[in-house]
Amino acid sequence: MKRPPLAELLLPWYAEAGRHHLPWRQNRDTYRLYLAEIMLQQTRVETVQPYYQRFLARFPTWQSLAAGDLDTVLALWSGLGYYARARNAHAAAQRVVQVFGGEFPHALEAAMTLPGVGRSTAAAVLASAYGQRQAILDANARRVLFRYHGLRGAPRDAANERRLWQLAEQETPAQAHDYNQAIQDLGALFCLSRRPRCANCPLQGPCAGPETAPAVASPPVKPRRPAWFLFARSDDDRVLLEQRPQRGIWGGLWALPWFVPADPAAEDFTALQQWAEGEYALHLEIAAAQPWRQHVFTHFQLDYRVIEARLQAFGTAETRSKTSLFSTDQLATLALPSPLRRLLLGH
Repeated sequence: MKRPPLAELLLPWYAEAGRHHLPWRQNRDTYRLYLAEIMLQQTRVETVQPYYQRFLARFPTWQSLAAGDLDTVLALWSGLGYYARARNAHAAAQRVVQVFGGEFPHALEAAMTLPGVGRSTAAAVLASAYGQRQAILDANARRVLFRYHGLRGAPRDAANERRLWQLAEQETPAQAHDYNQAIQDLGALFCLSRRPRCANCPLQGPCAGPETAPAVASPPVKPRRPAWFLFARSDDDRVLLEQRPQRGIWGGLWALPWFVPADPAAEDFTALQQWAEGEYALHLEIAAAQPWRQHVFTHFQLDYRVIEARLQAFGTAETRSKTSLFSTDQLATLALPSPLRRLLLGH
């Protein structure tokens, strides 16, 4: 079956029903477009909008972000998740300023040298900012193209990946900005991964339909890892935190010290006290153990228990360099992981 070009169907629909109100669609500034693309990776529009506005209020330009402190960047990102994006954005801004004279590169290959910027992200910015005919292949566009053209098999196998990029290039018209926004909106609003809303879709008819796509597999069971989080307070009610390494889980964020017990079910916390004394020269009085909680990461589920304690001694000058004590007012300014922000600040 010969199908009409997607642009013929999508552009009229987008003109009438697209999400034109989104804040990153109000101008063609490369920085604002780039920031939106990075924040929207693996994150819903509704979640991103308030973070986007707060981030721009503090870092409105490439230059301000490049000159900014990474701790402040991470604090503004706190709760949005996938914190490598924040570190990459900071590094990308520095590269834009230092290497590209404060302007987002005009060539696709050059744009892809920015930390955390792949082909689709680079293309989206170039199409919107500079009016270039650049094809995107984010999750929404991938799903629309796969179904509309009736592809079979695993969407991300090598053959389908090549074919999808070919189709993306083929379908993208000269007015790539509007088309790219349209295919993203269609994927987000109608061509959903599990329950596509085909009855009201503007592609109904020529679309090969969702039945051609493979069934969405149930997510694999994630391995579970136990941990105890040390929630230690000083006599003046300040909380002990350590800054996580830049690489790894919660990279660069402030968190409660994280201890992996040999026996997670134990109710005797002597091992935790010994670890705190050996690692940080902390002397603790255990006060309480909170119920187990869960936090799901991309590749595993963390089962954690918060162990409350009172600090009886706060280490030596050398060990204090690993940790710091923070008041409640100071906690509100830190980059904290979502579950610990809820625990420490109640939101």
